[in-house]
Amino acid sequence: MTNGITVTRERIAAMEPRIRPYIRHTPVLRVDMADFDRQPLAVDLKLECLQHSGSFKARGAFTNLLERAVPKAGVVAASGGNHGAAVAYAAMRLGHKATIFVPEVSPAAKLERIRSYGAELIVGGARYAEALAASERFAEETGALQIHAFNQE
Repeated sequence: MTNGITVTRERIAAMEPRIRPYIRHTPVLRVDMADFDRQPLAVDLKLECLQHSGSFKARGAFTNLLERAVPKAGVVAASGGNHGAAVAYAAMRLGHKATIFVPEVSPAAKLERIRSYGAELIVGGARYAEALAASERFAEETGALQIHAFNQE
């Protein structure tokens, strides 16, 4: 499922001022791969592990919640960790209710991070596909806005 939205540099640049108050400006670290017995090649690493919620996914979560009307029922997502934490964090900062469905195999540390942002956490099956299906049913039943981990409608 896709929404036909093409992510372009222009679209990213247009959203940056809107999400800026909510995200961290994370550093870029240049690494010379020759230091690791590799060919001489400089690689730039954007340290998004320092971002709120622990990953780059906070940028997408804020973009989604700022671009779309969030119903009173709040938002719902399925995730094994990073996406759920980002949606929970963005919802908390913007004053929305969040319900995050996770598979049984999710790491305990990720679950604790999601809970720490005030989201309702529901184990929705053994694997991600089952958690996603449960979150989609929840969205249909409650009217909550579904925030997909990689396909937006």
